[in-house]
Amino acid sequence: MKLPDKLPTHVTLIMDGNGRWAKARGQERIYGHFEGVQSVRAVTEACVEWGIPYVSFYAFSEENWNRPQAEVMGLMELMMKTMRAELPTFMNNGVRFVVLGNRARLSDALNATIDDMMAQTAANARLTLILFMSYSGQWDIRQAAARMAREGGTDIGAYLVTAGFPDPDLLIRTSGEKRISNYMLWQTAYTEFVFTDTLWPDFRKEEFLAALNEFASRDRRFGKVK
Repeated sequence: MKLPDKLPTHVTLIMDGNGRWAKARGQERIYGHFEGVQSVRAVTEACVEWGIPYVSFYAFSEENWNRPQAEVMGLMELMMKTMRAELPTFMNNGVRFVVLGNRARLSDALNATIDDMMAQTAANARLTLILFMSYSGQWDIRQAAARMAREGGTDIGAYLVTAGFPDPDLLIRTSGEKRISNYMLWQTAYTEFVFTDTLWPDFRKEEFLAALNEFASRDRRFGKVK
């Protein structure tokens, strides 16, 4: 695979299409989420291999709590098992693991797993992998504004849960949907968007590279004239 000359610093992905992928195969929706883990692994491996320092995934939105309870419970169990299983790989490849979102809504067991993962990988510096869980852009702005008012701050960006991390250069959404679904509303002000018809469980390095090539072809002006 030939990489483009210009790579993003931070790529974020909205992983969409797991349920449709499973339904097309006569399976329950959770089956698509299990297969989608392989896509997360493929993208993460590519970022390590290609030198992209930040990658993030929209894993579970605040709105997703309204899904059927069985699916929500299955997703939470899948996330916890996957985190534990991936820890040796993260350590071997220098991956720092971070979870951002309204973690008060997560179970004590899941939060304990997250805290342990974040602590063990905190010194890793090759790639920062951010998982957004129980997150929405509107919630993030509300909580940031409330904290800023309490503390007398002036820069809302410093109070977002993403403070200290670079804003995404590239947002990729799979499955053909062309919206950002309440995701990083503040942080994506100058992000390049790439939408692909590929369902998330089918998204692998080849599809990722195609999105990176599309990003490299863009002329990013940030409101300026060139």
